Amino acid sequence: MEPRVDPMDGRVLERNYDYAQRNVRLLSMWYDCDPERMLELLAEHDIELSRNDERQFGTCYRSLRRANW
Repeated sequence: MEPRVDPMDGRVLERNYDYAQRNVRLLSMWYDCDPERMLELLAEHDIELSRNDERQFGTCYRSLRRANW
């Protein structure tokens, strides 16, 4: 039996973000959730946004990170 991978694990989430070309919208489609939820998950795991995502979602992401502290 193959070991199960937890898609919410921080390392897996970060790797999947890389696979999604560091694109929140694409990753949220893979995870079947809205971009806001994906931002919450990335913030919870302290995964830095790409430059493009930072421009688009930076304010929301930073507020989510502050909320997690």
